[in-house]
Amino acid sequence: MPGRRFIDHNEGFTCRQCGADVLPSARSCRNHCPFCLHSVHLDVFPGDRMAACGGLMKPVQVVRHSRKGYQVVHRCVVCGHEARNVLDFEDPLQPDSLEVALALMIGKKLT
Repeated sequence: MPGRRFIDHNEGFTCRQCGADVLPSARSCRNHCPFCLHSVHLDVFPGDRMAACGGLMKPVQVVRHSRKGYQVVHRCVVCGHEARNVLDFEDPLQPDSLEVALALMIGKKLT
């Protein structure tokens, strides 16, 4: 699909859900909090920052992709948009929370 490409944004931020200071990823582009796995609806396509919504993206599920590994599925609490993001449990600085990911995998409701 023309015009659809990934734009790198690997910057630190403060999580809107839990308030944690989030560092850039050591290996990829960080787009969610490694502690609570929440994100913000900023993109139409990965990294473009073109979404007008700006709503909180709540983690609703963890799935296994054959090539990309484990991914968290986010759903925007404002508009309902869904997106998948790769999880990194081995980031040397701030690995994604295995505990939160496992809770999503067994269907435990997150606050």
